[in-house]
Amino acid sequence: MRPAPALDQRFSLYLDLVRIAAALAVVVAHFGYFRIFDARQVAQLPDFGREAVIAFFVLSGFVIAYSADTKNTTLASYAAARCARLYSVVLPVLLLAFLLAPLAAGITHTPLDDAYQFHKPWAYLPFHLLFLGDAWGFSERPPWLLPYWSLDYEAWYYVLFGAACYLRGRRRTLALAAVLALVGPRLWLLLPIWLSGVMLYRWQKTATLPAGLARAGWLLSVLAVALWGWFDPEPYLRTLANAAWPFPGIRMGSADRVLADYAVCIMVLVNFACARHAGFGALLRVGPAIRRLSAHTFTLYLSHALVIGAWMAALPVERGHWLDIATIGFAIAVTTLCLQPLTEALQRVLHARLSALFAARGRTLHPIP
Repeated sequence: MRPAPALDQRFSLYLDLVRIAAALAVVVAHFGYFRIFDARQVAQLPDFGREAVIAFFVLSGFVIAYSADTKNTTLASYAAARCARLYSVVLPVLLLAFLLAPLAAGITHTPLDDAYQFHKPWAYLPFHLLFLGDAWGFSERPPWLLPYWSLDYEAWYYVLFGAACYLRGRRRTLALAAVLALVGPRLWLLLPIWLSGVMLYRWQKTATLPAGLARAGWLLSVLAVALWGWFDPEPYLRTLANAAWPFPGIRMGSADRVLADYAVCIMVLVNFACARHAGFGALLRVGPAIRRLSAHTFTLYLSHALVIGAWMAALPVERGHWLDIATIGFAIAVTTLCLQPLTEALQRVLHARLSALFAARGRTLHPIP
């Protein structure tokens, strides 16, 4: 049996669908976290926010490995593509957070938990733009941007992958050691999850599964995720992880769910590996709609917390009231739709400028004879 393409159209659409579902799961989880849902609604709706982020990590590793294999064949093109993708969304949303949060606090005379950041924006804006919020002992988030923590991990995983994939010999060893030393142990813990997506991509380049077995495996993985949400062993596993943490001077912070994250990672890997061969041909009928919605997921993921923060700073929220829930949801959708054209245009500009810059830098380092 000849292996199928590692990212054929049906599997690509499936991954886009997962991306949409994961982004929505994070939004729903934050409706509970920020007490927009009431206690009854929180109890009725399973919280898969963290599991969605783990799916994003695996998906990111897979797609980045595919991109490096088929599109970004040089370090310059890889760096330009990754920087443009990240900063096209991060720049406008981060600037909006630093503008709107102190403005809302001044109008409503409400103190901000992150007020110290606004006294030194020249320090904290570059700090967040360099994604250092979880390096070593730091535990910093931009105002109103709770989901930003995952970018503090993922951005540095891009750097590590770039060093491992495009550098050679001593330069690669030194670069990897320097980055690992810079980011610290919390980022080390979740790195295997991101790398599992890379390994899955490489495995699927040659592996095959019978369609029947793939569909059965996919169904079992979905059932496993459902049972995971029902029984929720994460608090117990988090206690174990904290007890085993060997760095008493550094809080585990965002990595304290690492044992649960590894378990979820295995379920996601099985799901993706089986989905590739399960033959989800029906997705082709709604392919354009899936593509359009998927294009908005990164903007939705980062900006929805900004909308929630601004809304709760300016207006009272009646917990669990359907009108407040629907209105905030509508505001999130409108904000995402309005920001998306800006982020897409900014991505094109950044990619063009960075590609030219890195290409010129390469010619300076390696002049043409």
